Amino acid sequence: MNPFGLIFVAVGIFSICGAVFDWDWFINSRKAQFFVAMFGRNGARIFYGILGAAIVILGTLLMFGVIKNVR
Repeated sequence: MNPFGLIFVAVGIFSICGAVFDWDWFINSRKAQFFVAMFGRNGARIFYGILGAAIVILGTLLMFGVIKNVR
């Protein structure tokens, strides 16, 4: 099992939780303001939810060796 995959899964779950629970500190962060300005607050939440899901999928594939770790 690849530890990098586990890290990706944790980061993806964090992003999903930030979007679902509408954490102010998460959505109002300096880096998220670009997406809030582009899509609005709810659009940014949807974006971060989809991004988190993609990262979870990538991490799962890394963990189980479907995607090889490039070094």
